[in-house]
Amino acid sequence: MSFADRTDERLIDDNSPRALWGNLVRRLRSGDLGMIPVVVGLIVIWIVFYAMNSRFLSSRNLVQLSLDSATIGMISVGIVLVLLLGEIDLSVGSVSGLSGAVLAVLLVYLGWPLPAAILAALCTGLVIGMLYGVLCTRFGVPSFVITLAGLLAFLGLQLLTLGKNGTVNLPGESALIAFANFTFLPPWASYALAVAIGAVYFLARLRTIRRRAAANLSAPSVRSAVIRAVVLIAAVALVAWYLNLDRGIGAMPLLWVGVIIGMDFLLRRTTWGRHVYAVGGNAEAARRAGINVNRVYISVFALCSTFAALGGVLAAARLQSVSQTSGGTDTNLMAIAAAVIGGTSLFGGRGSVYSALFGMLVLQSITSGLNLIGVDAFVRYMVTGGVLVLAVTIDSLSRQARKSSGSG
Repeated sequence: MSFADRTDERLIDDNSPRALWGNLVRRLRSGDLGMIPVVVGLIVIWIVFYAMNSRFLSSRNLVQLSLDSATIGMISVGIVLVLLLGEIDLSVGSVSGLSGAVLAVLLVYLGWPLPAAILAALCTGLVIGMLYGVLCTRFGVPSFVITLAGLLAFLGLQLLTLGKNGTVNLPGESALIAFANFTFLPPWASYALAVAIGAVYFLARLRTIRRRAAANLSAPSVRSAVIRAVVLIAAVALVAWYLNLDRGIGAMPLLWVGVIIGMDFLLRRTTWGRHVYAVGGNAEAARRAGINVNRVYISVFALCSTFAALGGVLAAARLQSVSQTSGGTDTNLMAIAAAVIGGTSLFGGRGSVYSALFGMLVLQSITSGLNLIGVDAFVRYMVTGGVLVLAVTIDSLSRQARKSSGSG
């Protein structure tokens, strides 16, 4: 009997080296790699670029990297949800550009209040996503075809909305621009946030421990939960301290991470989230189990386009304007690639919303590092494409490994 098998027979403290190693071995053998490849890849990327240019890991560059990641990273959150169903949305770039155009026109030309303009932009994405869901579920049109058509149609609608000028500059005194570019947590608030995160984590673990104990199931010790909470507080506080050497933790990246944490809770802790994974794993089996598959599809597509709209609003605020090229160029590429590189399976039913975080950090780190060492743009596209192919290959191999272990 192997060491990995022996660790299954009895409870070992969560933080013991034997338990951690045994868990890692089991995951590698079963093909369930999770976030391991992307985290290792991110560390390697940071080490390589730091060796080539020490400014890469400076607090100023990391703050800038977080700001640059948040806009497309927000769009990528929606892509993760769609991929969990085994579907795709190719129009998120056009939807983000259209939503940004709606915001700018309502705010600048029609004089709408900022909250109303933002709400209208988000509703634009919501309606588009619901339309996708209905076309996919009621008429059986493949998501690839629907969203490819949407990519073209909503790009045209964006050009129509912006009018002949083609560019709309947002008011410089807008609170939205200040939020996206100039709002940062004060140092004391960032450290208080670290403590709050650790406390919430500990309470959640403690609740899990008590529920498992009440059900006479094996559970980790309270001591392990305390250790993990303390380590988490220390890690977040260290990150906050380093970023505070420059401007600190930006409000926009904080919103992005907050959305990711909230969506992760919905996916893992709610009935809706479990239904999403079930439908992505096997839609027909989920339907026979009594799950309303059509409702799941419509809700996921609606959320995806809403997150695309939110990303468009944040991008408009970040750039302080909306133009005919907003949402274009490599927005689709980066949003979809971030989700896949972060570990979300293209085959559906497996992945985490944290893929949007780590995948986007990988892509933005590549962009930032190559810019610092003065590499041309074509190299960035080639490197990004190579990383994407590698991520898909790892996903395919791990899927085959799971099938082999299941059949054995």
